[in-house]
Amino acid sequence: MLDKRAVLGAAAALAAGLAFPKPAIARGMIRWTMVTSWPRDLPGPGTAAQALAHRIGVLSDGRLEIRISAAGELVPAAGVFDAVSEGTVELYHSVSAYWGSKSKAIPLFCSQPMGLSAMEQTGWIRHGGGQELYDEMYARFGLKPFIAGNSGPQWFGWFRKEIGSLDDLRGLRFRTAGLNGEVFSRLGAAVQFMGGMDLFQALRSGVVDAGEYVAPWTDIALGLHQVAPFYYWPGVGEPSSAAECAVNLDRYNALSLDLKKVIALACQSVCDESLNDYNKYNPRALAQLAATTSVELRKVPDPILIAYGNAAGNLMSEMRVDRDPLVARIVESFLAYRNQMVSYMRYADSGVMNARLLDYRYPAAR
Repeated sequence: MLDKRAVLGAAAALAAGLAFPKPAIARGMIRWTMVTSWPRDLPGPGTAAQALAHRIGVLSDGRLEIRISAAGELVPAAGVFDAVSEGTVELYHSVSAYWGSKSKAIPLFCSQPMGLSAMEQTGWIRHGGGQELYDEMYARFGLKPFIAGNSGPQWFGWFRKEIGSLDDLRGLRFRTAGLNGEVFSRLGAAVQFMGGMDLFQALRSGVVDAGEYVAPWTDIALGLHQVAPFYYWPGVGEPSSAAECAVNLDRYNALSLDLKKVIALACQSVCDESLNDYNKYNPRALAQLAATTSVELRKVPDPILIAYGNAAGNLMSEMRVDRDPLVARIVESFLAYRNQMVSYMRYADSGVMNARLLDYRYPAAR
């Protein structure tokens, strides 16, 4: 059996390892509270939030101190957007997939069905015009956003029963979020949203039939392998998932220029490093899952993937002509970047990855 306490302990050690030297205490210190959508010390998003808070303190030489309040401690996981927008607290760490009720386009800044890889998502935001649109959308809500983490490819989900055809998705009570939820709804699933800890209880009790959260490293820490025997891939609903830090816009604008840069650089460094952490710990977690549990890894049947892709394409076609001009511009920007990358990656990353799967001799590690 996998020991969740050991996994969480390793996550805490990881967060400590990510930390820079302890910052000095500076005169005129600003103390802010960061609320998050994660349980404290949760491997992946929880440790990324901790690293972000610490790095802001270090890079500011102690002038900006961030204290973390984990999900439910001060604000519910789903309430962090409103709390920061209203100025109750100064900033949050979460994912934009949770805020689709605010605007249809907001989840695109986190992940997209059949969308961008982690590297491509970062490219769109930083170099493809995404950040400017991100800023424009979040300014409507009094927020300044940054991407501040990325899980890389997520998984299709945990299922209590096997799925073999589209009929198995119809009426399926499925936990997910963002645009992935909209696509699953179009395929006939009964989509529900809840936090990770709630998903464990819902799967165990049968309140839901299936659900997805992140990937092996995080999912094992939540114990999802204990309550659903089938783990399906590939995670086409979220080929990557960018976490975000959003700061109350008035508080952000009141900062000096150098402290604004501190926040931006801290978010960028945690975004890059969190992806490396997932790439390091996901393979280990998956190997441990295969070696110590009876969980069965299953590939989603191709007819389901094709139907999913068609439903996702229809959704994007509708969103690109949305009555909100900003939504339409965000979708158009995303589609232009996606099409450019799909055209190129068939020769680059996809070409190399497919070649690595061919039958040839290559030494294994000892």
